[in-house]
Amino acid sequence: MHRIVLPDIKNLQEIDVYLANQGYYGARLAFQKSPDDIIEIVKKSGLRGRGGAAFLTGLKWSFMPKVTSKPKYLCVNGDESEPGSFKDRQIFEFNPHQLIEGILITCYAIGAQTAYIYIRGEYHKWIKPVQKAIDEAYNNGFIGSRMKETFGTQFSCDIFIHKGAGAYICGEESSLMNSIEGQRAYPRVKPPFPAQNGLWGNPTTINNVETITNVPPIIKNGSEWFSSIGEPKHPGTLLFGVSGHVNKPGVYELPTGTLLTDIIEKYAGGVINAKRIKCIIPGGTSMPPLKGDSIEGLKMDAESLRAAGSAIGTGGIIVMDEDTDLVKVLARMTKFYYHESCGQCTPCREGTGWMLKILKRILDGKGTKSDLDLLISIANNIDGNTVCALGEAAAWPVKFTIARFRDEFENRVNESIQIPVNNKVHSMRKTKNPIDNIEIR
Repeated sequence: MHRIVLPDIKNLQEIDVYLANQGYYGARLAFQKSPDDIIEIVKKSGLRGRGGAAFLTGLKWSFMPKVTSKPKYLCVNGDESEPGSFKDRQIFEFNPHQLIEGILITCYAIGAQTAYIYIRGEYHKWIKPVQKAIDEAYNNGFIGSRMKETFGTQFSCDIFIHKGAGAYICGEESSLMNSIEGQRAYPRVKPPFPAQNGLWGNPTTINNVETITNVPPIIKNGSEWFSSIGEPKHPGTLLFGVSGHVNKPGVYELPTGTLLTDIIEKYAGGVINAKRIKCIIPGGTSMPPLKGDSIEGLKMDAESLRAAGSAIGTGGIIVMDEDTDLVKVLARMTKFYYHESCGQCTPCREGTGWMLKILKRILDGKGTKSDLDLLISIANNIDGNTVCALGEAAAWPVKFTIARFRDEFENRVNESIQIPVNNKVHSMRKTKNPIDNIEIR
């Protein structure tokens, strides 16, 4: 069993233990090659982003301009604020030096001399071990100006932790950059993209914590080694955060393409009290849910989940058994996205609140059957009409949960309720053809 990101080595977070297990050897190898060589190795490895979009990492690095008079930056996204996602904190706690080494290699490849690790404010427990590891790396000459002596290279870079205030929107890359700059965390309109206009108007690359942590083993073992693990189109391992109605919730590092049923049964200990699975979310709450009877033979990789009508996201698997009230679940998720909307875009700012009000009405027994179509209509008007992907994150759970579990929602509405239309058009109130008789298509 390959464990690339969280090797089974006791106390690996201690620098002495990390060095005893070839720690910072990947950086030494990298600095002996050209930046273009490093980018090419990562491209050939097939490493894809572990933050949700699964974009090719080496390709993203290649977008950075080769020649520029401006400083370049690397931002490592550790905001991890989505319900169901809790993998990155395992790296912060148990393998921070491999993350640091990955940052050094990445900065060298893209030509950045400053890196920021953006960590959500609620992760104060996990910020401490990362800062400790950074301090140790500085003291040993692995970061900063002493790198030139330690590695025998002209390259050096600095690493800083930036503590967020706990906003989900800061997981979006341009909001993250605005937050680092001290501005309100509003997403930016693209283009221009961060590689051209990022932090303070300078070229910037943003990668997820898990993505960067994969880089040192790739440099040490080669692109062919990495690409041979898991699914060919989405190679390597993934950190699967399993939660919900399972006997052993936790984070499991497994090859991509592992069967979803195997993750639940073999690793997470099966469903509590051996109940049936009603619903499962495969990649954090923003990803479309799947019916429990449709997951047999389903592999956990980007391509397989896309074909099944969902997405890999952050690998946060949420299991819900047969007794789960999906109306309550959907209302709770919608409340989260309503609370976390930054308010910049009208469809998201207003639409999330509307969806929450309707779902609360259904929970109170005052919902109508038309409310279900209204919810889907609102979700469709949010989806694709916002500056960033929070709109999709809020809309997808609503429209796909209702579409795939329609019977459950229809059983909760009250068909005897008729909502009066108090705001009739003035000219239609006393005509021979009242507005109530007009067919709306």
